[in-house]
Amino acid sequence: MTWLGQRIERRGRVSSTNDEAGLLARAGAPHGTVVVADEQTAGRGRYGRVWHSPPDDGLYLSVVLRPGLSPERAPPITLAGGLGVADAVNNLGVTASLKWPNDVMAGGRKLAGVLTEMNTRGQELEHVILGIGINANASDLPPEIASLATSLRLELGREVDRDALLAELLPAVEGWLDAFFAGGVTAIADAWSERAQLRGGRVRADAEDGSVTGEPVGLDDEGALVVEDDDGRRHRVVSGDVAVI
Repeated sequence: MTWLGQRIERRGRVSSTNDEAGLLARAGAPHGTVVVADEQTAGRGRYGRVWHSPPDDGLYLSVVLRPGLSPERAPPITLAGGLGVADAVNNLGVTASLKWPNDVMAGGRKLAGVLTEMNTRGQELEHVILGIGINANASDLPPEIASLATSLRLELGREVDRDALLAELLPAVEGWLDAFFAGGVTAIADAWSERAQLRGGRVRADAEDGSVTGEPVGLDDEGALVVEDDDGRRHRVVSGDVAVI
C-alpha cells in the first residue's frame, strides 16, 4: 500500500462516511484519505437506497480520490472498487462475485456495496468519494433484507476482525484503482468479467434502448455492461438496474 490510507480518519457515529469524506475533500484532504466509521445513521447506496449500517456490525468507509480524470471517465471507479472488495473478502475464504455495477455477492445475496459520488467545477473533476460498505459481523439481519443480504460472519461461520478486514481491503482496492487510473476500463475488464461469472447467466436490465433480457457478455470501453439478447443484438446498460434471472 503506497497512497490509499496514508491518512485514516476514524469516526464513531456518522450520517454516512461519504458525507464525512466529502467534507474533508472540500477542506483540501489529499488523495487517498480514508474515513472509517463504527455506525452510519443514513448510509446509502445507488439511487439513495438505504444501506443497513448498525453499530460495530459492518466495515463502513469512504475514500477521497483526486484521480486527474475528466468527469465522464470517472464512473468506472465503482467497478475498480468492487474488484478490490471482492478480492479482499475472497482472500478471507468467501466465494464472492460481482453484480454490475456496484454489488459484491455471496451465495446469491448481497455482501457489500460500492458507491461513488463526484464533485465537479465546470468541466473539471475536483474529487470523487468512493464509499464501501461490507456486512461483516451481522448475524441477525432485519426480516426485510434477510433473504437478500448476507455477511462475512454468516458465510464464514465466525466473527471477523474489522481492523484486519480493513488492512486486507485497502491494498486490494489500491491495486485495482491504480490499474484503472493507468489503463482505463481495458485494464480491469477481464478481471471484472471473471469475478462476475458472466457467461451462461441471464439478466433483465434497463439498457439505453429500453428493457432487455439476455446474457451479459462483458464491459465496453466506458464500463457499461453489454447484454446480448436472444436475437444476438447487443445493448449497453449505462445506469439502469440489472436483475439476475
